[in-house]
Amino acid sequence: MNDIVISTFAGAIRAGTPLLFATLGEILAERSGVLNLGLEGMMLMGAFTGFSISYITGNLWLAVLAAILVGGLMASLHAFMSITLRINQVVSGLALVFLGQGLSGFWGNAYVGMQANSFQNLKIPLLGDIPYIGPIVFNRDILVYIGYISVPVIWWFLYKTTAGMNLRAVGEAPDAADARGINVILTRYLYTIIGGFFSGLAGAYISLAYTPMWVQNMTAGRGWIAVALVIFAIWDPVIALIGAYAFGGISVLQFSFQILQVPIPVNIMNMFPYIFTVFVMLFASSNRIKKLFGAPSALGVPYSREEKT
Repeated sequence: MNDIVISTFAGAIRAGTPLLFATLGEILAERSGVLNLGLEGMMLMGAFTGFSISYITGNLWLAVLAAILVGGLMASLHAFMSITLRINQVVSGLALVFLGQGLSGFWGNAYVGMQANSFQNLKIPLLGDIPYIGPIVFNRDILVYIGYISVPVIWWFLYKTTAGMNLRAVGEAPDAADARGINVILTRYLYTIIGGFFSGLAGAYISLAYTPMWVQNMTAGRGWIAVALVIFAIWDPVIALIGAYAFGGISVLQFSFQILQVPIPVNIMNMFPYIFTVFVMLFASSNRIKKLFGAPSALGVPYSREEKT
């Protein structure tokens, strides 16, 4: 029974890590006022890029770097369309999803079923020997540890630094931020692209650590779950960590239930994260509800200095 508990919680962390990376990146983008629904497409391209570079070169860190850059490149396309051209952010984000699905499907067809190098667990001395907690938390791969570190760093940045305050100001009141000398356009570009970096990293984790082989559409809707997690986390990185690992736990419970012979169909268990995602998206479609939950006031609203003067 102890082994089942440990494996379930450890699996929750592994399954929740790509959700955590994508959610953290989207929090930064949305805090600047830019809604990016293209996480699924950026994650797919990150997964494909990371896998293909690892397969060709055998260098995992080069693969991760390439995936991060591809995620940022796709996010910069969204930034150009939604910030500079002021195209509807929902439409632009959906275009990224279709772009990522198409390109990863076309280029990835030659790699289907192939395996590449993958990240292995790295046990932290002493901490990894703590009963129960050690095997679950401190015997993970290096990307999971990066996820641990990212949460407090981003929280500190958002709430304890001048740059973080400027970021939140741009998302809440871009007019006032502009009047104070903050470059609204540059800020939105910067954090939208950084959000893309995180989505690319999330995709790389899936193909280089979680499932180290190439499968078409292997993100399996995790990008949409991450979008919902941002709302669930009320745009806070600490709550995002809790939500990501909780969703990860739901996705691995099916295996534990099979071992314990719990009479719940596997397909029903697989549906839970997506049902919750749909519920959150529908619930948050109201501007009134989004404001109640602390959404940035200027989220999804294009900004133009010329139109304000």
